[in-house]
Amino acid sequence: MVHQSDFPTIHCINPHCPNPIQSWGNKYCQSCGTPLLLNDRYIPLKPLGLGGFAKIYTVWDLRTQTERILKVLIEASPKALELFDQEAWVLTHLRHPGIPQAEPGDYFYLQKRNNNSYPGHHPTNWRLPCLVMEKINGLTLEEVLEQHPEGCPQEWVISWLTKAIEILWELHRQGIIHRDIKPSNLMLRMARTDRQLIPLQRTEATNAPLVAIDLGGAKQIGPWRKFPPEMPPKSSTRLISPGYSPPEQMTGGEIGPPADFFALGRTCIHLLTGKYPADLEDPSTGELEWRGLCEVNSSCANLLDLMVNLNVKDRPKTAAEISVRLAKIHRYQKRATGAIALVKIGRGLKKLTNIISKIIDRTVAGCLDTLWEAVLGGIGGCVGASLGLVLAYWSALGDAIADILANEWFQIADLPITFGEEVLVFALAGLFTAIALTDTGSFSQDRRYGWAAFMGAIGYVVGGLCWEVAKVGVFVFSSADEVMAFELLGKLSVGIAIAILSLGLGLKSHKFAQAVVVAVGVAMVFVGLESVDIFPRSYLQFVSVSGSTPSLFEFVANIGFFGLLGSVGGVCLGASHYLIVPVLRWLGLR
Repeated sequence: MVHQSDFPTIHCINPHCPNPIQSWGNKYCQSCGTPLLLNDRYIPLKPLGLGGFAKIYTVWDLRTQTERILKVLIEASPKALELFDQEAWVLTHLRHPGIPQAEPGDYFYLQKRNNNSYPGHHPTNWRLPCLVMEKINGLTLEEVLEQHPEGCPQEWVISWLTKAIEILWELHRQGIIHRDIKPSNLMLRMARTDRQLIPLQRTEATNAPLVAIDLGGAKQIGPWRKFPPEMPPKSSTRLISPGYSPPEQMTGGEIGPPADFFALGRTCIHLLTGKYPADLEDPSTGELEWRGLCEVNSSCANLLDLMVNLNVKDRPKTAAEISVRLAKIHRYQKRATGAIALVKIGRGLKKLTNIISKIIDRTVAGCLDTLWEAVLGGIGGCVGASLGLVLAYWSALGDAIADILANEWFQIADLPITFGEEVLVFALAGLFTAIALTDTGSFSQDRRYGWAAFMGAIGYVVGGLCWEVAKVGVFVFSSADEVMAFELLGKLSVGIAIAILSLGLGLKSHKFAQAVVVAVGVAMVFVGLESVDIFPRSYLQFVSVSGSTPSLFEFVANIGFFGLLGSVGGVCLGASHYLIVPVLRWLGLR
């Protein structure tokens, strides 16, 4: 229900009223005496604008408690009154969802209350013809074009064309020609009232009912007995909408249903292209040059060209003819939509297959690279350890190194570390492991054998030193925290060795990040192997020789340890390169 707070003022509909804005509750205009309660049920709220010979208002219907539309004829000519009477008859007699509804009593004349007159205005006995009709909420197709100046999708336009033909079919069946089909006179009936604030959505465009508005120019071509007796046949009024009206209408010739088809066809072309039809006319022939300006299937384009043919005899004669062709277009659209869907599915599957294929290829390549790195890393570690053990314990070189290191070069925090000929084993194992990992060329390396060998030797020596420090520290210190720290250092020693080695492999990106990942990965693998007790403990730690020379078991155990360290290092390098580096790049870390 409308309240006075919603509309504090109402509006006098007298076109010559000097002060039309009136207070709510007044029954008559305080300026000119015109009644403000129309036909005992309508209160004029506000003007909306002009439409042809009429002024349009929003009114409140006290009976239905809804807003409706009021048209007030302000042109006093007989021809204007004839057209107004004709529109009123059409709206009050036709019942179709595509035509605004009006009740029989909604066409009435408003008589002024008193005899006051104003110089130059209507005489004192004037009456205002009034027509009330339902209010259509939604967008006109002209407003839709404002949202889509480049043109509307073909699917939308075909949907509107189909609905418009259904409306024209009913009008023509009743012997009525609309005569003014254009975007501004076709409206989408929608639930929302915000009009242009929210862009039209696909579901709204195709599902919203279409309504033909402004039937003020409609012409009766059937038996005149359909109109009331007081409406005898009169001379035809020429009504023209440039760009849309057919030639026979512009020249005052006889018109029929093909005139509406012409205007509707040009309206659809305007909607498809976003171009005003008159701007598309060939200067010499008058035909529209429009097909290259939008995407439209040939069947629909052929139908529209037929509808806008300048020769009335070549256009469709009835709405039924167009409906038959539209049915074929809809069937084609369904088949095309299905085919497009299948094509999209096929493309999607192909794309998915390509992605899966690439993933599989890269996974296989990565696994092979990693496996090859693990194999060569293990071989390099075994070869280096074997050579190092022989040189360290069965040659003068080992004794010389032991003598040099005996001069307390490796005294650390008063720890009694004994670090002698085993350093040769560490260095050669790291050197050969680094050379082997470099030789594979995997992981996008820059092969630099000398630098790799140097960093491999340094890495393994540092790792071995960490192991010795940890081993001694656990026994020297008694604090739980200190013991835990040395135990952690011992577990990380293998990771430290491989991390330093990896910095010499010529990896192209994220070198330090990969070094950290490899260090943690190798340490975790060795801790895991130690916990499951698969290998003897001697295979999981740096060189441990009980006598002056290693026993056969110690010899094999040390070779096994460095071979295992090289293999695990290769696996962790592969995991870092193929798993961690892509994630870092995805995160934007270069």
